[in-house]
Amino acid sequence: MPAPDAPTAFPWRRALVWAAAAIAVVALVLGTAIALLRPSGDSPEARPTPTAPSADDSARPADWSPHRPGIHLTPGENWMNDPQKPFLLEGVWHYYYLYNADYPDGNGTAWYHATSTDLVHWKDEGVAIDKYTNGLGDIWTGTAVVDEKNTAGFGEGAVIALVTQQVDGVQRQSLFVSRDGGYRFESFEGNPVMDNPGVADWRDPRVFWDDAAGHWVMALAEHDRIGFYTSPNLRDWTYTSDFVTTDLGVLECPDLFPMAVDGDPDDVRWVLVAGANGAAEGKATGTAYWVGEWDGERFTADGTGHQWLDHGPDYYAAVTWDDPRLDETDRLASRYGIGWMNNWAYAGRFPTEDWHGGSDSLVRQITLRDDDGRATLHSTPAPALDAVSGDPERLDDARLGDGEIVDVAVPRSGAYRLRLDAASPAGELRVKVLTGDGSFATVGYDFEAQSVFVARDADAVAGTMPDAYREVRTAAVESTDGRIALDIVVDAASIEVFAGDGRAALTMATFGTTGARGLQLEGAREEVAVTGASLTPLRVAPVERESPRG
Repeated sequence: MPAPDAPTAFPWRRALVWAAAAIAVVALVLGTAIALLRPSGDSPEARPTPTAPSADDSARPADWSPHRPGIHLTPGENWMNDPQKPFLLEGVWHYYYLYNADYPDGNGTAWYHATSTDLVHWKDEGVAIDKYTNGLGDIWTGTAVVDEKNTAGFGEGAVIALVTQQVDGVQRQSLFVSRDGGYRFESFEGNPVMDNPGVADWRDPRVFWDDAAGHWVMALAEHDRIGFYTSPNLRDWTYTSDFVTTDLGVLECPDLFPMAVDGDPDDVRWVLVAGANGAAEGKATGTAYWVGEWDGERFTADGTGHQWLDHGPDYYAAVTWDDPRLDETDRLASRYGIGWMNNWAYAGRFPTEDWHGGSDSLVRQITLRDDDGRATLHSTPAPALDAVSGDPERLDDARLGDGEIVDVAVPRSGAYRLRLDAASPAGELRVKVLTGDGSFATVGYDFEAQSVFVARDADAVAGTMPDAYREVRTAAVESTDGRIALDIVVDAASIEVFAGDGRAALTMATFGTTGARGLQLEGAREEVAVTGASLTPLRVAPVERESPRG
């Protein structure tokens, strides 16, 4: 999937032939284990009560590179990008992402395989679909499904992957079969199963079984529209309809699924998702969605327009999925989601050395809620994050006047979760994630503008990055009775923010340099009251690999 509306994106996304400028980094000296507020001034309201270090705090492995995340999935080496929708087989989640073992000197992507039983701890399983093996090009985004009914004729329970391949500039859809549960795939001899009809952008098949209609459905990204196709057997596909958009650039990575509003099984809507370009709205590339109806062949939006699944700069190519072990009501009530934490405006310029392409986001729990008459997706960290969560440290309540600061010590792992409520008539709360040597990234809420924001124009690498990296990203979230809840997850090279109980999410990669990591809360303009704050250390969850790399 080339980056939408980016003329130089194709060599970035698919060929990946240019080398990123390496930025020398040195080991980070991480902070101490206690989580408490230390006032910069003598304000009695800001003065904390000392607390003991958390026994659950754990340090990063000493041999890790400084930007290797503790709780986010990365490859051991080389290049990663687009996530692929996981499936569950015998209690194991099978997940894939696009991977270039030859980066930066060779091009093309393969499907790399990782497994998990809890969506937090991952095992590296190696390449599942090789690139350049059947004469149709490398392997792009698609969907792997378990063919439980043997509709394709490869046997009950065979894993079938429908993926885009491109050769000589022509995009086609191919079928690959796995008979070992998704660990290795073989190219179907009848490929391509969908030949290009003569268009440039024709990619990223998202496939699911529509039980009500009794057939397979494919959503395909076709420039400024999503095309819908149906099939009885995953081999033969018939075009049925399309959904056309405007002002969102070249669409990619579509998704289509049902959800119950506020968990009500009598109020089920369908959600259409796509990677999109938000430049016309002052946004980066990201993940847009529409709510509407699906009749088995056609999606009809409800007329409320598109919304954004994430408002930060680095949440792209997102996929969602449900848990088939749940009953139908619970499956409709919530889903999981994961996105690629990067942006094609600067994708190859992150200052990592032992791998490239950024990382994946946390797995999130997604729900559909009625927000003042509009069905809206809400995102929060999935409950599975509790598996690596230590004991939360309660932070003292504080009142922060204009320019007043309190310091928060962060755990040695470098990964933590800060939750707080803030209230103010028209002030601004700034949460500064200190990245060393005076550099920092900022999460904030502006009570006057009623918006949450993220900024990294002062982080350690901002001065060497393109303008898009330094842009402040915002999301409109109204406070409730003058109060806003923020849930902030920080890792070695990223910040994920969930505001207003998940009404808005903002995802941002950010990088530090030498010096101790830290955290500051700062007030601006009018006084801001911070209450109910806690900091939870997050234990490192290394990917299980044969090689020693993190």
